[in-house]
Amino acid sequence: MKFAFIIDPIERLNQVHDSTVALMEAAQELGHEVWITEINQLSTIESKAWATLKRAHLMPVERVENHWVASNPWYDLGKAMLQPLESMDAVFMRKDPPVTIPYLYATYILDYINPEKTLVINSPQGLRAANEKMYALQFKKVIPETIVSQEKEVIREFLESQGAAVLKPLGGKAGEGILFLEPTDKNFNSLIEISTKQGREPVMIQSYLPAAKEGDKRIIMLNGKSIGAVNRIPTGKEFRGNMAVGGRVAQTEITERESEICEYLAPKLIADGLYFVGIDVIGGYLTEVNVTSPTGIREIDLFDNVNLGKQVIEWVIDRVKSQKSKASV
Repeated sequence: MKFAFIIDPIERLNQVHDSTVALMEAAQELGHEVWITEINQLSTIESKAWATLKRAHLMPVERVENHWVASNPWYDLGKAMLQPLESMDAVFMRKDPPVTIPYLYATYILDYINPEKTLVINSPQGLRAANEKMYALQFKKVIPETIVSQEKEVIREFLESQGAAVLKPLGGKAGEGILFLEPTDKNFNSLIEISTKQGREPVMIQSYLPAAKEGDKRIIMLNGKSIGAVNRIPTGKEFRGNMAVGGRVAQTEITERESEICEYLAPKLIADGLYFVGIDVIGGYLTEVNVTSPTGIREIDLFDNVNLGKQVIEWVIDRVKSQKSKASV
């Protein structure tokens, strides 16, 4: 089979950390073709989605004791070729956030892939519907107290009612711009003005969960089922556990409560075509649903001695075969 991955420039990817690389390696190791492109290389021609694609050959990471070792160089690219994306069996949309206007335009182009011929992961319609902060609001039973506002007084009232809160930009990624708020902070007004761009953009405010000190758990879900998890623990004076800001990763297990959260989310995720996602859970509460390019595979593989990339690709293969079988009937 042929797999296309829409990614950031490949030279920017981290071979020992990025889940995108783990997925590409898994597809190659299972004997399939790996092709790459970027969102600025997508086109619509005669009402079909096309892309300038390059065949990629990867040198997989190797496990040495308790860490991954990368080759240098770790990839080789073939000649660029303009091809219809329907010539691929599956297309992974793995462009990192933030979700910008060009990103949204790319999802519109992906709408012109015939789903009977090619599986797109995640669905372009689902990607547009699922802002990684706002999407969680519909699961009210399992999220902490949360508001979204750009009004300073609304935010202040909520903060005072909660005692402490966490502010998140709606378009943020990797912990960027997340703030810990307390009612007594003399910088409150300035923090809100900066975060909301002088009241022009809403932000999310969530009740602070003290359990965050014990970790922010990333759970990987495939077709509505949890397949692995890793805990991200704040270090030093940092309150954020994100790996991108220095959070320490640790092996973990999925609790009964977390399994219930996954089961609660599953029908909606599947209905929206969000087959490969990473949810964030703190102290038994869902805080985010990551759908653009969720990470964590490398860390889980290392701790649990598994191969989640292979599991994902095998599911995709079965799904593609099933789709094509139904289309031929």
